[in-house]
Amino acid sequence: MSMLAEKQACISGAGQSQVGRPSDKSALALTLQACERAVEQAGLSMSDIDGLTTYPGPMLDAGGHSPVGATEVMLSLGLQPTWVGASTEGHAHMGAIFEAIMAVASGLCRHVLVFRTVGQATARMKDRSSTVIGKSVPRIRGGMSWFLPYQCYSAVNIYGLYAQAYFEKYGATQEQLGAIAVNSRKMAGMNPNAIYRTPITIEDYLASRMISTPLRLFDCDTHVDGSTAIIISHRDTAPDLRQAPILIESMGMSIEGLGFGDHTATDFASLPAKKAGDMLWSRTDLKPADVDTAQIYDGFSILTLMWLEAAGMCGPGEAASFVEGGTRIGLDGELPLNTSGGQLSAGRLHGFGHTYEACMQLWGLCGERQVKDAKTCLVTNGGFGYGALLLRTD
Repeated sequence: MSMLAEKQACISGAGQSQVGRPSDKSALALTLQACERAVEQAGLSMSDIDGLTTYPGPMLDAGGHSPVGATEVMLSLGLQPTWVGASTEGHAHMGAIFEAIMAVASGLCRHVLVFRTVGQATARMKDRSSTVIGKSVPRIRGGMSWFLPYQCYSAVNIYGLYAQAYFEKYGATQEQLGAIAVNSRKMAGMNPNAIYRTPITIEDYLASRMISTPLRLFDCDTHVDGSTAIIISHRDTAPDLRQAPILIESMGMSIEGLGFGDHTATDFASLPAKKAGDMLWSRTDLKPADVDTAQIYDGFSILTLMWLEAAGMCGPGEAASFVEGGTRIGLDGELPLNTSGGQLSAGRLHGFGHTYEACMQLWGLCGERQVKDAKTCLVTNGGFGYGALLLRTD
């Protein structure tokens, strides 16, 4: 077996809670639901779980961003892990998965439960000050403190700049960008756990209000309440599992900037995520043409275009024409994209929804949205720290 860390690890189970906008369940209840489903699917018991991690931990609970931490889950589920991890820094949402892979590969533990919970819909309904520009917030800290003095009130303003730079450099059009939103909504219509399931047309997209030029309403993901959990296990535990595990073929990571936005970049028509894409492909004999389906991060639709290029699925400036019209990214296309509806339509689960969907696709559990004969899936996460996984069946 290869000595690469990811070659020692696999995904043995995955679970997702009910997703609401808002939910009638507490954030902890949603978390336990997702974790219990993941453990059950793997055919494990809680006593088998000897590792636990999350992103980013409860220290970022503002606005429902991270309302549940590892300690609460450990106590609620009666876990006795030998290793626990959580961090706000690193490779964004996928950082916890990378940590779990390395914990398993190093021999610290055998089965790591990784979860991510958001309660942003409830937080915003209770108090509009849960947003970054809320009137009762006494002081803004962290990444956004670098932007507010310039009247940049949201990440949409940051990525609006990226989108404008991409449009100007490559001649992309709003109709091309809109194909991502239209495709996501079509996919969400086949996902019973998605928030927005009513189809939209490209005309609906173009008629939606502008949020931060050139990004429109349907270019932005939607805040929800929900939780996702996956179990990273050592590959030699496969005989003990309920189903054939999903193999982690390779992983890639990169980080740049001050932790929120890529404002140290010199070319705003591309992402530093290319480093993650290059690393991913350097650790496998597979090629981009071998990917059967892709779950590409879509906090904003422009990120999906730029991630497709960073991950080597399209050349620089080619992603806009690749997605145009939606045929090639549809269920029967060359690269079925964001088959759950992604964050644009299924809900903002901060990247973990993409990993969950990848697992469901490779296990053949997606019903009418199932990609035929899916054996490989590319997953990318993040728009400020970057992570990518190439997953496959045996």
